[in-house]
Amino acid sequence: MSLSTARAPAEPGRDCPLCPRLVAFRELWRANEPGWHNAPVPSFGPEDGRLLIVGLAPGLRGANRTGRPFTGDYAGELLYSTLIRFGFATGRFEARPDDSLQLLDARLTNAVRCVPPENKPTTEEMRTCRPFLSATIDRLPRLGAIVALGKIAHDQVLAAHGEKLSHHKFAHGAVHRIKDVVLFDSYHCSRYNTNTGVLTTEMFHAVFAKVRAHIDTLG
Repeated sequence: MSLSTARAPAEPGRDCPLCPRLVAFRELWRANEPGWHNAPVPSFGPEDGRLLIVGLAPGLRGANRTGRPFTGDYAGELLYSTLIRFGFATGRFEARPDDSLQLLDARLTNAVRCVPPENKPTTEEMRTCRPFLSATIDRLPRLGAIVALGKIAHDQVLAAHGEKLSHHKFAHGAVHRIKDVVLFDSYHCSRYNTNTGVLTTEMFHAVFAKVRAHIDTLG
């Protein structure tokens, strides 16, 4: 079933005006760092993939700088090495968008496409950006699995599907059936979570081992 209407755009324009606070933050960093991307960060990976990975929002000095999700900060080191390990990526991740990394059977996006101050989007900003997530999901005809990196991503995926949050509680390693796809939960692969032991490499790999096993059962 279509989650978006009339083929709504899956990616906001470079100068998307929808969230005034994020626009102001974007303009500040365009002035501070004119060589950075400083715009909504588009999804990355093929649109015929069976896996979608959803993060929170671009990091200020990561994706907001480089223009590719999870590229340029620590979270990408763990995420992309894990994707390579489980056959969802190939090439070499060198933390820049012109490296040889390519995603296989997977697409990567964020619940909020613009970098928010202190990495904390507001509830209204998440709601405003949700149609882009819905349209991204809608454009994956073979989609069979979604990995939500953190509770906010989990909640936005549920909302995009019209599901009640109370019916699917977030927990690391939890698995939920959401209409025609299976949703896998993981703590976000941020430096804070890994430095504090909230998320270990083994815990992260365990989630993607389940994802790989599920994807391998799909046609």
